[in-house]
Amino acid sequence: MKAGQLFRWWRAPIWVAALATGSKSFVDNPLLGSKRLNEAGLHRRRLELAHRLAWARRRRLANAVEPSWREQFDRNGFVAIPNFLPPQDFQRLRDALLERTWPTREHQQGDTITRRVAIGPEMLAAVPELAALLRDPRWKGLLSYVASTSGEPLYYVQTIAAGVADGPPDPQLHLHSDTFHPSLKAWLFLTDVPEDGRPLTYVPGSHLLTRERADWEQRRSAAIGKADRLSQRGSLRIAPEELAELDLPPPVSFAVPANTLVAADTYGFHARADSDRPTLRVEIWAYSRRTPFLPWTGLSPTSVGSIALRRAEWYGRIVDALDRRGWTKQHWRKAGARRPIDP
Repeated sequence: MKAGQLFRWWRAPIWVAALATGSKSFVDNPLLGSKRLNEAGLHRRRLELAHRLAWARRRRLANAVEPSWREQFDRNGFVAIPNFLPPQDFQRLRDALLERTWPTREHQQGDTITRRVAIGPEMLAAVPELAALLRDPRWKGLLSYVASTSGEPLYYVQTIAAGVADGPPDPQLHLHSDTFHPSLKAWLFLTDVPEDGRPLTYVPGSHLLTRERADWEQRRSAAIGKADRLSQRGSLRIAPEELAELDLPPPVSFAVPANTLVAADTYGFHARADSDRPTLRVEIWAYSRRTPFLPWTGLSPTSVGSIALRRAEWYGRIVDALDRRGWTKQHWRKAGARRPIDP
């Protein structure tokens, strides 16, 4: 046995422990990517347990959500709420965020550049309208229900500039599921999103783990060695023509005016729509992906109080430090002080 193979073998306890976490990459863990184990149902069993626990947590969080929103989410996997904020409040929030410069980070995928400003204590102090939004019981209740946890999400002001860079097509144009378990992404759009503005698309009902979906995932996991790179990393891609096999409808498009809130379970299939022109949109973006195999809704030390509000800023510093030491490779780079609306 070669030295490299021997070293890899000694990581086996880590691979086993990862089965009880949100680890999703089939190629980084030979147990998760094992054809034999997945044919026997390893991936399927993780799916089923994660979804059963997520819906149990949601039942305990349901009373904090407007019933019509909860019904919309349970049916579709997303909630779309136009005019989420009173118009005057939204205009003050929008102006305060878009007309100032903030320290930014950027990441290029294909021909698209994503720019983010981490929301932390300094921004919240400078923009009281933003602090009020994040304290709003309607906001907190809905996002907790979709995420199936009362822990605070990560928050960013996010700019998507699509079709503006040299590169292959944006990989986010392909319908995909972010990971194998329920998770949250939410967008409060600060700018209008037209039909040709690469809006978010989502397949209604694809957040539900039906028998057809579980069968499809089991087949995909057993043949993952033949899949594309992002599917192998745990974000399974699906072709539009496959949706009918899973008894799923075509995706719907969120071409919406500013001040629309969309919250979605990104286990459901979603993508950006394509466009024949460069586009730009800006949003307040929330993200939550907790360890899926915990039965409780809270008890996350990093998701409460002042720690939660600093996590987005700390995360950038941590990955920068790890990257400098060669311990990991990350693709987000500092982009200087910019306005979110800048091209």
